[in-house]
Amino acid sequence: MEVKGKLKHFCTASVVQSPHENLAITAAHCMYGRKLGNDSSVTFVPGYHDGKAPYGTWLVRADWVDASWKKNLNPNDDVAFLLIGRPGHRIQKHTGGEQVKFNVALPQDVEVIGYPDSTNLPISCDNVATRAKLGKGWEQMVFDCGDYTDGTSGGPFLTHVSKKTGLGDVIGVIGGYELGGDLASVSYSARFLNNIARLYDEAVKGS
Repeated sequence: MEVKGKLKHFCTASVVQSPHENLAITAAHCMYGRKLGNDSSVTFVPGYHDGKAPYGTWLVRADWVDASWKKNLNPNDDVAFLLIGRPGHRIQKHTGGEQVKFNVALPQDVEVIGYPDSTNLPISCDNVATRAKLGKGWEQMVFDCGDYTDGTSGGPFLTHVSKKTGLGDVIGVIGGYELGGDLASVSYSARFLNNIARLYDEAVKGS
């Protein structure tokens, strides 16, 4: 995603399947303090690579984050759903969408995709996501792979990726504990439990 006008990349997002075909997912911390609406300062550029935007640029008009994130910045709720594009425009028709899955058992083989600030290309890595051993109250998973630097926050944890379409099931996004991790080689995500399922339902109803 980029800040409109300045064209400054700051996070990663991905389109998800929804009835109105206009939602994407990222980390909640990516949206903190961002100006949204019909004159939004944030744009989404799906499939960006080498300075090219194959699906165009889309306004991010609204977001949905959990109340506990708004109040306490709870890492277990570091997930945001985004309303993409102007009314009547359906981004999913152009890009396809990942299927959001909740309450998925761990460990899981995942592919994690992100756009570092320092490159014009996405990075991708396959490894196993496991439950992070952080103590009581933490609902996080962890994934080890290098080069997930600034800008990859919000990148999806994908399972069952189709070789034909490149789409899969999204079970997490880089964020959560340490806002996704202090090391480029270790990335975290809030687990998609009932709290995230409720948030998705809110986004669907509001979109």
